[in-house]
Order: sequence, then C-alpha cells, then structure tokens
Amino acid sequence: MKDLVAHLPAAVPDATAVAVALRQGDREVVLVGGTTGRGGPRPVTGHTRFELGSLTKTFTGLLLAEMADRGEVRLTDPVRRHLPVGAAPHLGRDVTLERLATHTSGLARLPPGLLSRAVPRWRTNPYRDFDADDFAAALRRARSRASGRYRYSNFGGALLGEALAGAAGRPFADLLAERVLRPLGLTDTDCTPSAQVTGHLRGRPRPPWEIPGMPAAGALRSSALDLLRYLTAHLPPFTGPLGRAAAEVARPRASAGDHDVCLFWDLRRRADRELLFHSGGTRGCTAFAAFSPTTSTAFAALANAGPTPGSTFVQRAYEAAWALVDRAASRTARPRPVPDLRAT
Repeated sequence: MKDLVAHLPAAVPDATAVAVALRQGDREVVLVGGTTGRGGPRPVTGHTRFELGSLTKTFTGLLLAEMADRGEVRLTDPVRRHLPVGAAPHLGRDVTLERLATHTSGLARLPPGLLSRAVPRWRTNPYRDFDADDFAAALRRARSRASGRYRYSNFGGALLGEALAGAAGRPFADLLAERVLRPLGLTDTDCTPSAQVTGHLRGRPRPPWEIPGMPAAGALRSSALDLLRYLTAHLPPFTGPLGRAAAEVARPRASAGDHDVCLFWDLRRRADRELLFHSGGTRGCTAFAAFSPTTSTAFAALANAGPTPGSTFVQRAYEAAWALVDRAASRTARPRPVPDLRAT
C-alpha cells in the first residue's frame, strides 16, 4: 500500500509536515514525515494534529445521523424547528436538516455580511472576527433560493450544527465530543487550536485557524490515527457505538451532477466500486479523507500547507484513494469460470 501514496509529499512542497493513514481490511499503515514547527521542531507522529477545515462537516453529518437514530431529530425536520423562535424568519419548511447536510438547502455559500469582514484577514484568519452573535444576525437576514438544487454552503453546514445544538440544548463542540468523539475514542480530535502543527501558506507560517461563529462547518483539528479510526467506523459490519449512524451517512440522497451526495460525503462509483470522500482546507492546512464500504478501505491525508490555485495535494490524494480501492477489489475478485467447450 505504501507505493500508492509515496508521491503525496511532493504534491505539497510548501508543507513541513505530512501524515497519511490507510486501511485495507485488517491491514493498517500510517506514514508521517517532517516536523511540526510549533514550540520548536518536533517530528511528526500519527498523533500530530492538523486543521481539518471543511472535513469537519462530515463529523456534523455523523452527529445528525446519531441524533436521528436516537429519535431526537428527524432528517425531514425544518431547521427552524430546532432554533429559537424568530431566529430564521425568512427560511421556510423546505430548509430541512437533510437539505443542509446535502447542500441542497438553497442557502448561499457564506452567511450574509461575512465576506466584507473576512477580506482584511483573507490570507490569515478570515473567519476569526465573525462570532456567534454575527452568525445569529446573519441568520435573521438569510433567505433560501432554489431549495432542492445542489449548492455547496458553509453557511448551511454551520446552521446544521446550530440546529443540532439547539435540539440537544448544548453547545455544538460539547455535543460533538459527547456523541461522536468520545464514543469513537478520538482523543486527538476537538475544536481547540492548542497543540497542533503550524500551518503554512505559500511557505509562510499562518496563525491557528479560528472560526468561532461557524464551528460545525470547519473548526475541528485531528490526527492521522484519529481520522483512520473515524473512517474505520464507517466500514462494515458497523458494529461500533455509532454503527447505525455510520451506515446511514453513506446513503446517497441528492445529486451534484457528476456525483451523488450523502450526509456531507461525496460519492462516486466506478463499475461495482464506490468511494465516499471529502476534503478540507484552512489557510494553513489541507485535509482529505475517503472510505469505501465495498472494499473495506479507508484513507486520510493531512498536510500543514493551505490550498492554493496550483495545489495538487487533494487531487493526488483522491487518485491514491481510488488506486487503493481498485487494488483491494482486484484482490478479492473471483476468477471467471472457464467455459466447458465440450458441452457446446
């Protein structure tokens, strides 16, 4: 398996730390390289924490499935059912929890008013000064357009987290830790910026990523080992503490044109093979994760360099994930029987 991912560090030359973790069946491999660069150079390990960016949304999707499995929410619930009265006066009943998790809610990519505040910190911490009060103010202005059509939305992912927190009566970070992170044993994963790699953008160090008003859309940090454990929970036979929820997140629910959308996970198929995947990027880190239930394959790649227009790390990681799936499928394929020509 190592030969399929050996090229990944070269795809992110600005990074000083890279970690890759993969599983096929019962075999597990973790590859790391570089130094963390925070608090003095330290070697990267499987427990080194990277910013996940939008990969956080898949955790939010798993939390949604877990709460639906408990009967605390329904995927068809209008989001406003789990928000304070008057919090979203312009959102109709068609903006449901499921549509938020499939980017079909019709919400814009960013909350109203965020972009103008983000521009001064665009290359460092664009979300830092947009807090919970700002999010609430944006939500009061928000309107949904063309609900039912795919339109990627950080706003929608963040709003789903707000709704789940409202349904449980607990802050999102605490709720996620209680329902997802601790049950899966993800000890390196949380929303705090402490004890993590120093991120880089075009070779320059970046401050820790902050997104106080939209944690469910992109606040998590995690390690290669934790991500591998997380992805393994999404593979059959789904016997872990979130087994039913993990199976539910992989069900296709909407179309994005060239691929299907599950609960935040993107899904593509090739012949009888499938791959669910998601990427994430902050100003200082890039993350990619994928899994294939049909081949019992899981794959995660992390780098402490933020994505740029010329970055190929995510594309190369995506190709490596498919290569792992194809290799696993070829090993398990049964040979076709040789026809008995004498019987014809």
